[in-house]
Amino acid sequence: MTRPAGLWQHRDFRQLWAAETVSQIGTQVTQLALPVVAVTYLAASPLQMGYLTALETVAFLVIGLPAGAWVDRWRRKRVLVTADVVRAVTLASLPIAYLTGVLTLGQLFVVAAVTGAATVFFDVAYQSYLPSLVHRDQIVDGNGKLEASRAVAQVAGPGAAGVLLRVVGAPLLIALDAVSFLLSALFIGAIRQPDRVPDRSTRRRLRTEIGEGLSFVVRHPLLRRIVACTGTSNLFSMITTTLLVLFALRELDLSETDLGFVLSAGAVGGLLGAVTAARFARRVGEGRAIPLSVLVALPFAALTPLAALGAPVPLLVLSQFGFSWVVVVYNVTQVSFRQRLCPPQLLGRMNASVRFLVFGTMPLGGLLGGALGTWLGVVPTLWIAVGGQALAAAWVTLSPLLGLRDLPDEWDGGRLPDAEPVAPAAGG
Repeated sequence: MTRPAGLWQHRDFRQLWAAETVSQIGTQVTQLALPVVAVTYLAASPLQMGYLTALETVAFLVIGLPAGAWVDRWRRKRVLVTADVVRAVTLASLPIAYLTGVLTLGQLFVVAAVTGAATVFFDVAYQSYLPSLVHRDQIVDGNGKLEASRAVAQVAGPGAAGVLLRVVGAPLLIALDAVSFLLSALFIGAIRQPDRVPDRSTRRRLRTEIGEGLSFVVRHPLLRRIVACTGTSNLFSMITTTLLVLFALRELDLSETDLGFVLSAGAVGGLLGAVTAARFARRVGEGRAIPLSVLVALPFAALTPLAALGAPVPLLVLSQFGFSWVVVVYNVTQVSFRQRLCPPQLLGRMNASVRFLVFGTMPLGGLLGGALGTWLGVVPTLWIAVGGQALAAAWVTLSPLLGLRDLPDEWDGGRLPDAEPVAPAAGG
């Protein structure tokens, strides 16, 4: 493949980027509007909020592994378009139910489960699709640009949603997300590069193909530690996510507009992370960037429960800002690493295996957050989540990653590259 002049001149990448950008803006609106519907319109309890959060992510645990094998058998572009359409139709049912007076928590739970299942297929196909569109050397740049669009959506979406919640209400606001998924499907459908279907004669039993993807992940010594770190972090992050709206609206007495501002201002950190991720990795070393970014996350995570002591808006903004920066830097580095590392024919199953392991903990975190929030109270549960982030950091800080400047591009089952001593970053 001849390397193109740049990704902004790459038409198919622009289509993928546009699809990601428009759907992310809608998604950020819904991520605020959906729990607001549950809390303010349907009077959900902490435990019911835990159910809602768990249902949004339980598909990664239930169908995450076979989804990867199926994606490797199907046309990935078709999977992406179908998942977008399913999410659009499902979300559109909420404002219709609200207008006709039949909206219930049960429907909210069903919508969360169906859109979560569609997201599993979309995300697995999405991360497996990028390496087939761009040059190998541009994967990090491509992931950075896609993360930048996600970060911009995180900045603009919640702030706009906080204002619009006052004007049109949360149920009707969800209709914007349904429209965004339809637009995303149109952009992806316009990609011109042929989507090759693997040879059917090479297919084996589904269990065998799933096992190959899972084995690749758990046998690699670095990837195994990264997955353990991410899965542990997601478990405890979902405790915070489950209780954040309750914490802000009931414990801190913030308005929906205040909450939207907090999430938007904090998401600026994600945008900064997308811009600086590649530079950070170059300066400290790609291998070291992973554990160092996770360590930086710990004090920012602690600022969320500290907001109960006073100055809630500034502390929540700073917490969201720092944690968002860490998440984007960490993700750009580790996702690019595994995309380079994995053989193309195994990408779908590898990505699905990773997501099964790291997102499979999220519904457990949602249920745990709801249960602990009911039993211990919201603020003590948020402190438990902070302690869990320290446990997550141990997986990668107590590993060879701190001694590796460069991460390998491929692995043949042999030894890892020799560690290098940590040296001060060069100036300029």
